[in-house]
Amino acid sequence: MNDQIVKDLTLLLLYLTSWEEKVFDDFTIHRAWKGFLFEALDALEEAGYINQTRRAKSVTLTEAGVKRARALAAKYPA
Repeated sequence: MNDQIVKDLTLLLLYLTSWEEKVFDDFTIHRAWKGFLFEALDALEEAGYINQTRRAKSVTLTEAGVKRARALAAKYPA
């Protein structure tokens, strides 16, 4: 299977299963559990689509990650 497809679908699934957390009054983030291939998560972090720490069981989607995930959702409609 194509590595790019795995990364795209992992990002899309992270977005679709994410929830919004209000960090400050005017700042909300998308957070998702990181139950996916570590290699895919590492590649998404390297591309700037997510932020993760080794200790946390969740990742944070960046603005670029949310934007890319929304574009992928349009590409792969339900």
